[in-house]
Amino acid sequence: MKASIKWIENVTFMAESESGHAVVIDGPASAGGRNIGIRPMELLLMGVGGCTSFDVVSILQKSRQSITDCVAQIEAERADTVPSVFTKIHFHFLVSGKNLKENLVKRAINLSAEKYCSASIMLAGAGVAITHSYEISEE
Repeated sequence: MKASIKWIENVTFMAESESGHAVVIDGPASAGGRNIGIRPMELLLMGVGGCTSFDVVSILQKSRQSITDCVAQIEAERADTVPSVFTKIHFHFLVSGKNLKENLVKRAINLSAEKYCSASIMLAGAGVAITHSYEISEE
């Protein structure tokens, strides 16, 4: 996997993935930015959220669950000192569908956390306390 980060000006960068997708990264005015892009740590948090959401949806589909929606609400805490790393991340999944089995939703989340989500497993290995919860809604 490859990516490139091109400096635009001040603290504004254009990040491009190997697959050709791009995102603007920028900082707040207090750091010399214009607030026209996502912050790097926000992007990291969104990436880990996308990784685990991908797993949960895939596992539920493979389990023949009639899933119609899945939203991962993510809250994170960072260290007060530099480096301001993530110390805690909580994922709250809002899963909707028809006749969803709670044990299969819980299993999908646990499998992602313990076996499949490379990003969250990597962060947990670095000492980030990662927790999960969920709600199931009938469509």
